Amino acid sequence: MNLVRAELERLSARRFVQLMVVLLALAFAVTAATTLAGSHKPTPSELSTARAQAAEARQSMENHFQQCQARKNGTLPSSDELYYPSDCSEIDPIRQDRLPIAADFLPGVFSFAQQARPLLYFLIAFLVLFGFLVGASYIGADLNSGGVVNLLLWRPRRMTVLGVKLGTLLGTVLALAVTASLAYLATFWVIGQTAGLAGRLGGDFWRSLGAVHGRGLVLVLLASALGFAIATLGRHTSAALGAVAAYAVVWELGARLVLQIVDAPRPDQLMLSSYIGAWLSGEARFYDGQLCRGDSVGGGFCEGFYSLTWAPALVVLLVLTGGLTAAAFAVFRRRDLI
Repeated sequence: MNLVRAELERLSARRFVQLMVVLLALAFAVTAATTLAGSHKPTPSELSTARAQAAEARQSMENHFQQCQARKNGTLPSSDELYYPSDCSEIDPIRQDRLPIAADFLPGVFSFAQQARPLLYFLIAFLVLFGFLVGASYIGADLNSGGVVNLLLWRPRRMTVLGVKLGTLLGTVLALAVTASLAYLATFWVIGQTAGLAGRLGGDFWRSLGAVHGRGLVLVLLASALGFAIATLGRHTSAALGAVAAYAVVWELGARLVLQIVDAPRPDQLMLSSYIGAWLSGEARFYDGQLCRGDSVGGGFCEGFYSLTWAPALVVLLVLTGGLTAAAFAVFRRRDLI
């Protein structure tokens, strides 16, 4: 009997995996039904009013920018009614990431172009949880129940058995994640076309959404491998759950609070959640008041923000997952399984 086929059958037959798939489908259905019930196709009158409001908002931004320039040049007296930054380019409409559009002024209308990314983030978060829990339970239950020992009696090659288990897990999770995400986005695209607003779906939009989708799939695979590795090291599913809970409470909450109390520089760089966010979104910005101490004394302008980009975030995630996976294989090779 083929080892890969046997592992696929074992994985698909697990009740926990089936339950997680049902929960995934249920969350999918509830989200789609809620969106459909809360949206409607905008009438021509609503569209016309929304376009006028969007144009007025863009003009207001342009006027504010021109007034900032005039005050900086001394042709406009100072006023306390409006805030003007020291650098007027900060409010230059041309430099803004996004300008007001008609969809911003259509309450109760689902816009696929605006909501696709937040909806995709929601699905990725669920799939990350799914991959981690399935990966941990898949190997943890076998180690705890003696299933791995029985398997090794049939195929007495530890590294091959563990490698096939990991490969089967990652392949199955990837196939499910791709299928679910494509069906998910297609459903909301149809809702936007029939009971809402499609929005501007140009090449830049699809490239940006595809980049988030690709990074999300990588994160799902890393989470699956991480759950698998920790459960292998701890010989139980609860080892992976306990490790994550302990990390979240002790480090993400406790250590973060201590670092803030002692005023440590750039504490977010020490948190795994920061790198996950930076990888998924492409870049994450964090505030650190210490960056502006020298500038505040000299009277200069300082934002106080620093960035984490996707490249170093990916390196951190790969090193962490790869290191724990390698340790799991090394321990499994020498461990007494009885």
